This record gives sequence, C-alpha cells and structure tokens, in this order.
Amino acid sequence: MTASDAIRHDWTLKEVRELLDMPFNDLVFRAQQAHRQWFDPNEVQVSTLLSIKTGACPEDCMYCPQSGHYNTGLEKEKLMQVEKVLEQAKAAKETGATRFCMGAAWRSPTKKDLPHVLEMIRGVKDMGLETCMTLGMLTEDQASELAEAGLDYYNHNLDTSERYYNQIITTRTYQDRLDTLENVRNAGMKVCCGGIMGMGEDEDDRAGLLLQLANLPDHPESVPINMLIKIPGTPLEDVEDLDPFEFVRTIAVARILMPKSHVRLSAGREDMNDQMQALCFMAGANSIFYGDQLLTTENPQAEQDRALFRRLGIVPEPLATDRSDEDQVDELTRRMEQERQSALFYDAANA
Repeated sequence: MTASDAIRHDWTLKEVRELLDMPFNDLVFRAQQAHRQWFDPNEVQVSTLLSIKTGACPEDCMYCPQSGHYNTGLEKEKLMQVEKVLEQAKAAKETGATRFCMGAAWRSPTKKDLPHVLEMIRGVKDMGLETCMTLGMLTEDQASELAEAGLDYYNHNLDTSERYYNQIITTRTYQDRLDTLENVRNAGMKVCCGGIMGMGEDEDDRAGLLLQLANLPDHPESVPINMLIKIPGTPLEDVEDLDPFEFVRTIAVARILMPKSHVRLSAGREDMNDQMQALCFMAGANSIFYGDQLLTTENPQAEQDRALFRRLGIVPEPLATDRSDEDQVDELTRRMEQERQSALFYDAANA
C-alpha cells in the first residue's frame, strides 16, 4: 500500500493496526505523502467554537463536564440569545476564523429551541462564515430543517470504538450515533465526526474508531482528534495519560485512511507544547479550533496560535468557494487583465 492508493472504505482492523505499529518516521512520512496529494501542507483550517447552551446535559459521557450526572462546578446556562451568538461570530471572523461552530449541551434539540438555532445559522451564514453545529442526536426532520437553514457541517463524534463505547457512555447507544450521522448525510450536510484519545482505551480501540470512520459510506469531511481533558468531578479525572507519540500516530493514521478529510487537532491543545503540535501538523493535522476557549475548557490563545503558525510557515486555509473551476479561472484572468492595464503593471515582454 502507498499514499497513492485509491480512496477506500474497506479497511480491516489488521491493516489499521499495522499502520499504527509502523516505525514512527515511516508512518509520518507516509501520512505526509497522503496529505500532500489533497492539501497544501502549509495551510491549516481555522475554526472557532462557541457554547450556545452550557451544562445540565442528561447524557452520562464520562469525560464531559457538561453532564448533569457529575459535579464539576460548571454553572448551567440557558440557550444564548441570537444577537449574542452573532456578536461572537463577527469577532471570530475578525480574528481569522473561516468556520463558526456552535455547540449545545442537549440530548437532542427541543421543539421550543430549534427556531432560535435556525436563526443563528442564517445569521452566521450571512456573515460569509461556514457554519457547524453540535446539538446531540437528530431525527430526519430535524436534520432537514438544519440543512434548509443553511447549516454546512454537523458535528457528532463517535468518541471511541464500538467495543469500548459502553465503558464511556450508557445513556445512548453507538447505533444512535451512527443513525444521526446517516440523517445528517441524507439531509445533504457535511459530517464532522471523530473521537477522543486517552480515555483508557487500548490500541485496538483507537484502531476500531478509525476503522469505523474510514469505512463509512462517505468519509467525514472533518475528523476531530481530541486528547482527553481530565476534568475534576468526572469519572475519567484520574485516567492514565496517553503517550504523546500514540496521539501523533493516531493523527497520522487518520490522515492515511481518510486523505481527503480535514483532520482537526482539537481538544487538549492547551496541554500540548509547540513541538507536539508541530508533529501533529507534520502527521497530517490541518484544522484547529482557534480562540481562548472550547465549549467549557481552555484553548491556546489566538496570538499563541498565530505565533506558532509564523514559526512553522503555516497560513490559515482560505474559505472554500462554491464557484466552478471555470468561474475561478475567468475571475483570475479578469484580475490579471486589470493589473496589466494598471499604470503599476510592469510588462516584461515589452521591456
């Protein structure tokens, strides 16, 4: 197998384990090959995440400070006003974000709150930002309403392998999550789906999660790879730390299995030094959350990210355009003609 292999949806657990067990340098090199086939290796997509409704979630996800099952000291908050959300979206765009993600601590959206959520989507879209939401489980009808409002991406993580899942969550099933992903895809939205490393899982579980994602009928357009943030008061607060190189390996294998997807270096960056983040970018990560905070936990400040980008020669990925290749060529030709006619244009052919 090489980085030039066709996009696949028929990986085996044995193959994924073999990738995870490769010598580190060989694995990162292969991931770089796959990355460069589909992306500029020096561009990273920049997203901002806002909690629009915090705390009191009925689910018992053992890593989550927002679960109503655990006493983590988190103050619960009602759904944010639409105007406040749009203010945050505007600020995010001004600091360089191209995608604005909104998360609510729900099992699923309520009939009472959904109209306000739809208004948020429309308002953020009007600013020229891509939109993403994570609101829990969705029915077919809810997914259709979100899509009709203009939602670009829906985030719904699998978190871990199906085998290990019941050790982390008991209030919804693995199939519940897969059903939501299917509803999102059928509604025409793009899928953002990944998992969390360092929850006490073993290598087979990390391989199983990646296998599940890579063998979906369509690969998720975004694959967040999170490092567990150990929150006091949650059942996982004392779990053993994951070896950082195992985390980088997971990033690299995600890139190889899903070469066209954005692989997002997500939660846990606050505890990563610059060198580890650089290794993750080398291994194929090309998306980050940007700003001071994720849903309820700290995130490297925007200026720190900009400084690291400068040191690595990385630039934010521009917002994707829906225009055809022909339209983009026509626009480029038009702009070149304008420059040629400008008094500042130097025509070397006639010099």
